[in-house]
Amino acid sequence: MSNNYFIIPIFVPHLGCPYDCVFCNQIRITGLSTNVTSEDVERIIEEHLSTFPKNEIRIEVAFYGGSFTGIDESIQRELLSIPLKYKNRNKIHGIRLSTRPDYIDENILNLLKEYKVDTIELGVQSLADDVLKKSGRGHNSKQVYEASQLIKNYGFNLGLQMMIGLIGDSMEKSIYTAKEFIKLEPYCVRIYPTLVIKDTYLEKLYEEQCYKPLSLDEAVNISRDLLMLFEFYNIHVIRVGLQPTENITLGKDVIAGPFHPSFRQLVESSIYRLILDKFLDDHKEITKNNIIKIEINRKNISNIVGQKSSNKRYFIDKYKLKNIKIYERDIPLDDIILTIGNFDYTINKKSAIEKYLKDKSII
Repeated sequence: MSNNYFIIPIFVPHLGCPYDCVFCNQIRITGLSTNVTSEDVERIIEEHLSTFPKNEIRIEVAFYGGSFTGIDESIQRELLSIPLKYKNRNKIHGIRLSTRPDYIDENILNLLKEYKVDTIELGVQSLADDVLKKSGRGHNSKQVYEASQLIKNYGFNLGLQMMIGLIGDSMEKSIYTAKEFIKLEPYCVRIYPTLVIKDTYLEKLYEEQCYKPLSLDEAVNISRDLLMLFEFYNIHVIRVGLQPTENITLGKDVIAGPFHPSFRQLVESSIYRLILDKFLDDHKEITKNNIIKIEINRKNISNIVGQKSSNKRYFIDKYKLKNIKIYERDIPLDDIILTIGNFDYTINKKSAIEKYLKDKSII
């Protein structure tokens, strides 16, 4: 998102959801245990507004944490009336909520139109029906397609959320889900690796050794391919990895699984490692005992370097380099300029991603 884009999050844990998905403990995920009132919503909005800069910015109120459209209609109206008031006064500019695919119909969408909701995100998790069943989702893939089309027909922005590493999931099923998402042409997507959270059925399965979570490397590699696929089709991925909180961290409510507080950066860095690794492997006859200079847009320097300089060390060790020197340069975001000895090369990230996806028969 732009630096001028701010979200005011309103968490409504488990409100409206009668299902206990194997991975879910919404109270622990959001860190809240009480129902939200309109007074709470107004207080949270006011608290956030007081901290935002006064220049040209876009502000969105987002209801997270439950299946919003499964809440009693009177409570939906009560909660939505507050951001609607702020939107009518031009103090906020958007309203977003998340819900289940089976909690979307024409009556619900008419209500959301009345309160000027802009974006509806569906917690899809997977479009493989066997994975949905094993996860206790309570809906099937057909309902996802129907709800998505209805949301778009009504003029809302469609958001889709997927999870990797669920029971019965695989790399192939995750790629399938991503490809089906792309066909639905969503406004945005989120990718979440499955974590084992305290007080969930998944914790019981994990303790009984009936479920093995993805390793961090596996989750990064799968998310990397998904992120590249979405980028190739110009689908905006607004989050990769669960938002860290005081409790959502290893050793507290996260029992096991591929948790990292900077998970997205690991994934982004992995993309750049993949691209540079292929290029250097194709030119290794001139890399040994050489110094490589890399010039890149300043926004991508940390992704090239890698966390704790992991990418830099990897390339120096693998290709027996004297050093890698990385400089910022005012060039397009997708360009990487390499100087090896007397030779200059330009790598285009989009072209490299396309070649990788074709080579792996993903597209």
